[in-house]
Amino acid sequence: MSGAVHESVLDAIGATPLIRLRRVTEGLAPRVYVKAEWQNAGGSVKDRAALAMVRAAERSGALGPGGVIVEGTSGNTGIGLALVGGVLGYRTVIVVPDTTAAEKVAALRAYGAEVVLTPGGLTREDPRHVNVLAARIAEETPGGWLADQYGNPANPQAHRDTTAPEIWEQTGGTVTCFVAGIGTGGTLSGTGAALKERGPVRVVGVDPMTSAYGGGDGSPYYVEAIGHYRHPDTVDDPWPANWDRTVADEVVRVDDRTTMATARRLAREEGLLLGGSSATAIAGALRVAADLGPDDVVVVVAPDSGRACLTKYHDDGWLRRLGFLEEAGSVGELDVVDVPVLRASWTVARARAALDGVPGPAPVARDRESGPAAPSEILGALSADDLDGLPDDDLVVTHARPVPPSVGAGEGLGDARAALGDAAAAWLVRDGRVAGLVTRAALGSPESLASAD
Repeated sequence: MSGAVHESVLDAIGATPLIRLRRVTEGLAPRVYVKAEWQNAGGSVKDRAALAMVRAAERSGALGPGGVIVEGTSGNTGIGLALVGGVLGYRTVIVVPDTTAAEKVAALRAYGAEVVLTPGGLTREDPRHVNVLAARIAEETPGGWLADQYGNPANPQAHRDTTAPEIWEQTGGTVTCFVAGIGTGGTLSGTGAALKERGPVRVVGVDPMTSAYGGGDGSPYYVEAIGHYRHPDTVDDPWPANWDRTVADEVVRVDDRTTMATARRLAREEGLLLGGSSATAIAGALRVAADLGPDDVVVVVAPDSGRACLTKYHDDGWLRRLGFLEEAGSVGELDVVDVPVLRASWTVARARAALDGVPGPAPVARDRESGPAAPSEILGALSADDLDGLPDDDLVVTHARPVPPSVGAGEGLGDARAALGDAAAAWLVRDGRVAGLVTRAALGSPESLASAD
């Protein structure tokens, strides 16, 4: 059959297909379908919200002729706004954290958006925080309008009006379980609520393991466009108004390693090259499906394509450097020296006790209750020798020295030795966290490495 004919690219937003998973669902009783949101005109589910928010702003007069669309985003919403803005004749300014995939930044610029990069991982009170900076730019720009995907009611309404009816019709009203990742909350809240109005549909939110939505400590994770990061020094940390927690019957947490492995399986076994948030949602859906029966129908939203993050989740080098991909002969097979995580607010006396018997430097990281430290939260390093002669009551963070080199658990011994340089040891990174210390002796000599090769 012939495809649809559209009078504008805006008409190509929505009406995405469902695709049944076959190989990764082997052994599972229910049918599991992926809502292929990467087939929207701008490549993600955020096109729906972008179009709805702009149209609502036009109707209300908040966005007038010659107006400027402004938004803070990890990429996809900005791309959708840039696409819609370009077609409708609006200038677009998009603020993104510098941790955003290079492909998304390039796409924003290709659509004509003015991109403002800002550091990621900041407190909510920092004027450079992505949302704070976007709000200020909108306020200071003549004709500026802040899209505010986190609080704009047109975001979840777009999914009540389009995504939910599509799923209901596509499944003939047989959908029993709806699964989506939690980012702004718009997709899950809008779609989930509308599906529940139509029938007894179980709604499941999926969240990265350390994200605050699902009960994590808010520490960094490696999946874009999903979850809730919380800087430990943030004073006021409101959750998005568009995240209606009453809609989700449960929230499933998925660790980053499972996300990366799922993304690779989907590409290799299902022919679906998907982004990290899609892989997280599908990993959660597979876990839920394991407890369902043959009469159940699961629909999971896949927000975007993996083409927007080829240099991350689908790049072997990136995965090895962060310790998500390990193979025979990699650094992760070596003996590792355990090192404690020293927290910034610790005193020298407390750190001295923690470092007793530790032969190398330990990370000084931002204050968290427990757990290994992500490299982005490490403020410095200290060894037991560094503490000699220091007052017991001093804070360790005031004496931290530069961090040593780090090597990924998936890297080869030769690459790890090169990264070590003149240092006596390097931190081992596994699953994006410091997992211990690798010494020069453990890595062996260049001669031994050459003979091993």
